[in-house]
Amino acid sequence: MSNPVFGIVGWKNSGKTTLTAGLVLELTSRGLRVATLKHAHHAFDIDHEGTDSFRHRAAGAVEVAIVSSRRWAIIHELNDEDEPSLEAMLERLSPCDLVLVEGFKRAPHPKIECRRTAARDKGFLAPDDPSVVAIAADHETDSGDLPWFALDDVKAIADFIVSRNGLLKGAQ
Repeated sequence: MSNPVFGIVGWKNSGKTTLTAGLVLELTSRGLRVATLKHAHHAFDIDHEGTDSFRHRAAGAVEVAIVSSRRWAIIHELNDEDEPSLEAMLERLSPCDLVLVEGFKRAPHPKIECRRTAARDKGFLAPDDPSVVAIAADHETDSGDLPWFALDDVKAIADFIVSRNGLLKGAQ
């Protein structure tokens, strides 16, 4: 059985990361095990020059696992491989109550669209994407027939996600 998935999407500077972090805090405070999966449109590195694991990668290791008593991580170099799909990455996650996916705006999972006046792009995703099931915004905006939430009303958005996914132990 796969983990339930709910997405947070929007254009750059629309408040996705702030909302995602707030939802993780709120949902975990309710006793839920939450995982997150973030899509980056740019190169990123979680390992830095000078560390042993960086030296392993620089020497050509295709995967480097780092393990301690507090956490573990696997860094996989794609080299000439294609970027993995959302589905492939979801399969790699451990069992949990909910996976919050930030980004992957074109994927078909249910998601909330973030809209902020400071966003770079002002276009709406919802009218062309039936998997957008709600809108969160910091201003009055046309949500069509979709539920609308204030972007900073994390509790109400969490309630919506819990209800939509049937996560009873997360209800308060």
